[in-house]
Amino acid sequence: MDALDRLAEPGLDLLRRVDTLIAAGVPEGHRVWPLLRRMQVLPGDAVRSFLDLHPVPLASAGHAVRRLVRGYDDVSAALTDSVLWSGPAATAYGQQRAALLRHLDEGPDSLVGRLESTAGYADALADWVEGSRLALARTLADVLRSAEAVAVVAATGASTRPGPVGPGVADAAEIAARVLAVLCVAYDGAETLLRQWAPSLAETAWRPPTDGRPRYDQPTRVGW
Repeated sequence: MDALDRLAEPGLDLLRRVDTLIAAGVPEGHRVWPLLRRMQVLPGDAVRSFLDLHPVPLASAGHAVRRLVRGYDDVSAALTDSVLWSGPAATAYGQQRAALLRHLDEGPDSLVGRLESTAGYADALADWVEGSRLALARTLADVLRSAEAVAVVAATGASTRPGPVGPGVADAAEIAARVLAVLCVAYDGAETLLRQWAPSLAETAWRPPTDGRPRYDQPTRVGW
């Protein structure tokens, strides 16, 4: 359990009240409007969805992907064992074997390179989730002890129906703006990660042998 988990219950209770107030109307020109249009969600629902994101499963996925590299290492080792034969068939086999070795484990475009990139992307996402959860927890801690929170609780505890210019609406809009702003930064970070890692996560293409077609007009010798 991290700081965001510990603040989830009081934070969601406050944001439920915030959602109720801003759903009734927000002052025209308030800075929360662009954030609402971009996120297309009220702050309570946005935070509730973000609570489901945890870094541990992503980090574990990265470790699991790296363990797969050992299998590719074993295959590569088997392909590099010397074979006592010569001739056209041996040449053709050698060309295909070299191409397969390149495909398995030679550079970032190989299968092993893609596995390492996938694991690195999982690690980067885990770091993003951890950092974003901490930033959101700090924002929730700040708004929970703010004067705006007191006004929101007082307004939603009253028997009158909140209106666009009613008590607490401007305070709710300010809390919503602060929460949505930190979530916007978080999702910008996720989009940046995807752009940065996308080339390294693309499907790797088979690279055929580059030595040309082998000749078959000579005998094949085995065992010497």
